[in-house]
Amino acid sequence: MENGSSIAGDSELQQAVRQWLQFDKNPKTVSMVQDLVKEGAVKALKKCFSSRMEFGTAGLRAAMGPGTCCMNDLTIIQTTQGFCSYLEDSFDNIKERGVVIGYDARAHPPSGGGSKRFASLAAAVFISRGVPVHLFSDITPTPFVPFTVSQLGLCAGIMVTASHNPKQDNGYKVYWENGAQIVSPHDKGIAKAIEENLEPWPKSWSTEEALKSPLLKDPYQDIHTQYFKAIQKHCHHRDINKSSEVKIVHTSVHGVGHTFVQSAFQAFDLHPPYPVEEQKDPDPEFPTVKYPNPEEGEGVLTLSFALADREGAAFVLANDPDADRLAIAEKQESGKWRVFTGNELGALLGWWMFRCWKEQNSDDAAEVKNLYMLASTVSSKILRAIALKEGFHFEETLTGFKWMGNRARDLLDQGKTVVFAFEEAIGYMCSPSVLDKDGVSAAAIAGEMISYLATKSSSLSQQVTNIYEEYGYHISKNSYFICHDQDVIRSLFERLRTHSGQKDSYPTECGRFAISAVRDLTTGYDSNQPSNKAVLPTSRSSQMITFSFANGGVATMRTSGTEPKIKYYTELCAAPGNSDVTHLKKELDELVDAIVENFFEPEKNKLQPKPE
Repeated sequence: MENGSSIAGDSELQQAVRQWLQFDKNPKTVSMVQDLVKEGAVKALKKCFSSRMEFGTAGLRAAMGPGTCCMNDLTIIQTTQGFCSYLEDSFDNIKERGVVIGYDARAHPPSGGGSKRFASLAAAVFISRGVPVHLFSDITPTPFVPFTVSQLGLCAGIMVTASHNPKQDNGYKVYWENGAQIVSPHDKGIAKAIEENLEPWPKSWSTEEALKSPLLKDPYQDIHTQYFKAIQKHCHHRDINKSSEVKIVHTSVHGVGHTFVQSAFQAFDLHPPYPVEEQKDPDPEFPTVKYPNPEEGEGVLTLSFALADREGAAFVLANDPDADRLAIAEKQESGKWRVFTGNELGALLGWWMFRCWKEQNSDDAAEVKNLYMLASTVSSKILRAIALKEGFHFEETLTGFKWMGNRARDLLDQGKTVVFAFEEAIGYMCSPSVLDKDGVSAAAIAGEMISYLATKSSSLSQQVTNIYEEYGYHISKNSYFICHDQDVIRSLFERLRTHSGQKDSYPTECGRFAISAVRDLTTGYDSNQPSNKAVLPTSRSSQMITFSFANGGVATMRTSGTEPKIKYYTELCAAPGNSDVTHLKKELDELVDAIVENFFEPEKNKLQPKPE
């Protein structure tokens, strides 16, 4: 290693860099590392090599660049070798069944990395072991990968995407043979296998050879056809769609969604939505937005609102860059735009999916007992209220679609019908043919719901109100604090667990609000259960406590798996008939203030509030 004297004092770093330069064959990342060594840039080298990206149930997500901390050709090869080896141990018939690999449009010219490149390296690894690979020949939405796993009966799926993260990031998302994302202990098994397979196998870099292999198939056309056929099962008002005058604007926020949402509308015989020209083509630079995340609301939708105003459209649909999430906005009579929250859209789509199901199954009253809807524990409890009144089942899962996808699979295997699942982070599963969130099918289904409501001279805003009037108002308020100090986070949560000095002695009140129940999914405590043992899976690696209040309020405090945040999710669930919304909102605001003051203690803990 030339001129490496400046890192000579750090033998671990030296060894990591030496191994890297021995294994890496990407000239761009090699020269980036060599330059840092020449410059004696110890701090920058440590940033690249201080640890290895951690493989979790969400796979990998990190910045693209050189070193073991980043997404690049070598770390993709190492990850795939570990995953391939783990799959070989798990399935005797992997060489008959194979895997599917999809990718979005992300790219990072400085390091030569990008989703398509990473996908072809992953394919080369599998093909070098004689495993058939269904590699999409072009960009696809994330939901197409789990759909392909289920459709073709494959052992696994990989999607190379960082969803709505900043442009420098990429990710590697993994699906199991059941069509859902992996859950523990697969993540630990794969992580261990990666560590055991760090040296590239002889043919792992041979992408050109792999792309000519008879083991490589392109599922693009077939899956495209099958997917749009599958989602038509959820089209119930074709005549209304055909004649609808409703105008809808769609943005794919520089991601993959444009052509797929156009096709989905076509499959439902809906008029094509007006695309936002500046954002419709994939662009890894995301030039028109600060963050390519429709959850950020209005900032991302500025161009959509302008187009809608020009075209006289009252609705905007927005996908995130990998098209698994969906945001919706509606123009109000005042001329202002209302961006619906994920919980409001969950209420609307849940109501709609049940209504359509009921129309199809009106002659079989008993069948409703077989029907399930799911939501994550930090999402609105509105589906629970609808389920109680209508007689179907509602179940909560832990946060994240991996839990809902796997639970839906279990229920489907027991012969149950899963009509809908959602999480407040604008993720919706409207069709059991994809056991993950899917912003493409949700867009077409929302288009049909909007067209149907228009025939009743109603709007989404009016329908949200109707749902709350009928099933009880569910008003939510979610936010977060930023905290980079793990010790502060730990002591904040520990203080709540040992409120009166002993273990499991949680607060019984928060300000003027009485607490009726506590569930702690870090320790497994649940005061609502006869044995005080929580029913949902628990995890020591993250903090999560839910408080139920005597006034119908529910508040969950949790840490984020991917960001330095302590998030809170609060909701006031009122009984049907209690429609004094102003009073309910005031009550929720006061509850949130009390939680912030008594449980978060932002001044004492030096927490930064969410930037406005």
